[in-house]
Amino acid sequence: QVQLVESGGGLVQAGGSLRLSCAASRIIFSIYTIDWYRQAPGKQRELVGGISSGGSTNYADSVKGRFTISRDNAKNTVYLQMNSLKPEDTAVYYCNAYIFRSGDKLSDSWGQGTHVTVSS
Repeated sequence: QVQLVESGGGLVQAGGSLRLSCAASRIIFSIYTIDWYRQAPGKQRELVGGISSGGSTNYADSVKGRFTISRDNAKNTVYLQMNSLKPEDTAVYYCNAYIFRSGDKLSDSWGQGTHVTVSS
């Protein structure tokens, strides 16, 4: 059973920064792709971006240039650095870990989420 724990959320003013962490246990972390999702009140969960096992990253257009995803395999942790935050970034942020094989997501697991609130 994969365990994921997000942390680092909180309240920040618009223009500020936060760094979220997603710590994993009970897995060979380096082979997992980690995606970050967010869900704002009353809205569907959306993909923020992700980092592959090889370190390649991708981002939603809404966060490109402001958010950066990185990973430290020695610490079994992925980070989401969020800069120039906007009120519309307010959401619960989740990490999603999986092994990507032949188009399928294997061992698909989710964290419990961490709240981010950006005040105007």
